[in-house]
Amino acid sequence: MTKPSLPDLLHAAVSAVGGTERPGQVAMAEAVAEAIDDNSHLLVQAGTGTGKSLGYLVPALAQGERVVVATATLALQRQLVERDLPRTVDALHPQLRRRPQFAMLKGRSNYLCLHRLHEGVPQDEEEGLFDPFEAAAPTSKLGQDLIRLRDWSDETETGDRDDLTPGVSDRAWAQVSVSSRECLGASKCAYGAECFAEAARERAKLADVVVTNHALLAIDAIEGAPVLPEHEVLIVDEAHELVSRVTGVATGELTPGQVNRAVRRSAKLVDEKVADQLQTAAEGFERVMELALPGRLEEIPEDLAYALMALRDATRAVITALGSTRDRSVQDEDAVRKQAMASVETVHGVAERITQGSEYDVVWYERHEPRGGAAYRHSGASLRVAPLTVSGLVREKLFTERSVVLASATLKLGGDFNGVGASLGLAPEGTTGDDLPVWKGIDVGSPFDYPRQGILYVAKHLSRPARDGDRGDMLDELTELMQAAGGRTLGLFSSMRAAQQAAEELRTRIPELPILLQGEDTLGELIKNFAADPRTCLFGTLSLWQGVDVPGPSCQLVVMDKIPFPRPDDPLMSARQKAVEESGGNGFMAVAATHAALLMAQGAGRLVRATGDRGVVAVLDPRLATARYGSYLKASLPDFWYTTDRNQVRKSLAAIDAASKAASV
Repeated sequence: MTKPSLPDLLHAAVSAVGGTERPGQVAMAEAVAEAIDDNSHLLVQAGTGTGKSLGYLVPALAQGERVVVATATLALQRQLVERDLPRTVDALHPQLRRRPQFAMLKGRSNYLCLHRLHEGVPQDEEEGLFDPFEAAAPTSKLGQDLIRLRDWSDETETGDRDDLTPGVSDRAWAQVSVSSRECLGASKCAYGAECFAEAARERAKLADVVVTNHALLAIDAIEGAPVLPEHEVLIVDEAHELVSRVTGVATGELTPGQVNRAVRRSAKLVDEKVADQLQTAAEGFERVMELALPGRLEEIPEDLAYALMALRDATRAVITALGSTRDRSVQDEDAVRKQAMASVETVHGVAERITQGSEYDVVWYERHEPRGGAAYRHSGASLRVAPLTVSGLVREKLFTERSVVLASATLKLGGDFNGVGASLGLAPEGTTGDDLPVWKGIDVGSPFDYPRQGILYVAKHLSRPARDGDRGDMLDELTELMQAAGGRTLGLFSSMRAAQQAAEELRTRIPELPILLQGEDTLGELIKNFAADPRTCLFGTLSLWQGVDVPGPSCQLVVMDKIPFPRPDDPLMSARQKAVEESGGNGFMAVAATHAALLMAQGAGRLVRATGDRGVVAVLDPRLATARYGSYLKASLPDFWYTTDRNQVRKSLAAIDAASKAASV
């Protein structure tokens, strides 16, 4: 029997999902198939509207080996598992003569734990919830959430938090879930046979396609305990997010609240001498943290080093004691012991990592606004440690023994793939060497006609933004642009403070335009309300730069208040910049400009989401037009028509607004 052709398979899949075949999608599918056949690696930039999910799913399903697809967002995971994969598998079945199985796999804490649900959370003196179902009054929000969770546990097939609608608070979910470290293990747990997390793992072992997230992929790679089943092909969608997710997983944190929790959880399970040693070490650490000033620690101060060594030694003694003692008087002893061990091991791991000291780690203090939560009850400071770079880790753990495809609408920065490639540990494209992964980059374009559909406007006449400086001229400009657009504005700000100030000021200046502000409601609700009324505007920061998909007349003006460089006092970014400079490179371009280019490309991508969309991306920072690095940043953005003429842009916005109003009548 002849093997079905890729174009035929793609055509069948696109028809099944009700899409339109696009040249970029065909080019992407062919490139993915070639990379899988050659066992090589591919970076593919596919603009919004290309249909990139099918561009990788069809060739992946056709080749017949096990595939892991990792995405950054829950929304895309759900879209793949609930819509794209079922329809694609059905559409390809007649030609492939087989029906590939697929499954979703997440970290353990995303699943309801039946042991926690039925036995309660191990007692935690100061936390105030002994049996959460008894202690939480049924009339309280927490009590109602817990009753709902108990009812839901009888009807859910997956136990997956994302299948619970409406959702519950993080506090309620924490009462019915465990981390992988706290889990008793299926063989030791009375509910092991019914465990939702174990069932998800079993389904994944049998599946041809496993859909997971970047964080679990990073845990699988870094922690050496395989979570994902063995696979021959790895597809990383939303790949521009991968490095920050891997960095997040590889970052350790210590707070006084966290250390005190470890003391409380372990005190009853070990002898008094060992418990006292940890209590004394915790008090010493807390004293040091009370004086902590935010910023990078190029060298560990003596008082901190002493406190961390005391913590390391005390936690090691507790871990040994926990492993060798038994106390049958403790109710549900195994769960209590496991929770204590998880807390103490986390503290030990971070304390040991910082005391060992590695030239490849960056250590810093961070201060938080005082909050009521237990983690910050003792001090608003945390001690953090993160790798200077994850590129070597990513290259070693991801790019060996399988073919890797990385896909995103934004991978090509400043005109090529080498910047993103370097962050993943890849040598410049075309470089050959014994142990260098072989890769190529391909940009399959976008179905949108960017020069006709959008304008990139740079407000060249404004003053340069100064750190914490007054930006009255920027707010004047923003007011005029929003009035010309008749609302329809997505405001992307470089800090939450800037977003709040702008919302406050503009609500007074133009009360006729409703302004929604991130943080005043859930992100989902804000986006829904923004999309529902064209006059409404939405202001916010980081998650809006890449999390908003609102086609049509509700989003016709995307405003960036300034180029989103990392803060100069960001300890990790400044350390990375300095390291590049010390090795002879351009630290500003490699770190700060690359970071800004990625965010701006994502932000500008919010404007045109469909073939009928029209609008303006307005950057209220003259440096994009005047600075030397401006051309690099502009080359990372969609190919919009470019202007610095403020009158022209107002006329264009007014015309787009009038056309939208006429069309809606």
